[in-house]
Amino acid sequence: MRWIVVNDRMQQGYGYVMTAPVGKEFDPEFQPMLTPAEMLALGVFGGKYMTDCTEEFPKRWFRGAKLASGAADISLNYFQVDASQPLSVWRKKGWIYHEDPRGWFQWYCRYYQGRRCADDTRQIRRWKAMRRHIAQLQTACFPGEVNCRPRQRQALLHWAYDTRIL
Repeated sequence: MRWIVVNDRMQQGYGYVMTAPVGKEFDPEFQPMLTPAEMLALGVFGGKYMTDCTEEFPKRWFRGAKLASGAADISLNYFQVDASQPLSVWRKKGWIYHEDPRGWFQWYCRYYQGRRCADDTRQIRRWKAMRRHIAQLQTACFPGEVNCRPRQRQALLHWAYDTRIL
């Protein structure tokens, strides 16, 4: 077990314990197609999501990551479209919990690193609910037609689904 203390713009002094091996012992219903490092390298969240969290996560995640130096830059997203809602919308809908004030991706990064918490079941349920978008892509697009529905593909990429292969 390893203890982590977080001090970034959104959390000061938040601590958690990593109890599972890195990248292993996931809930059997949670099978993401991409690791957090792969997501960051492909381009997600306009490159802005993790710019002040580099001390919390492995340095290798940020080598080759598409990160914005200023405001979010949609050209850094893999499909070069905006597929995000503002954090204020997420808060209003009750999707943000105090453990992970940045939302699902922050939860996933910490889960991947080995943290397990009371919010895991809810977050995995939310991840599974995104599958409906895969069915929509498969209905509307020909296989391998990656330019079809780029916003929906980028949104799925934000949830660790590799839409380049759908």
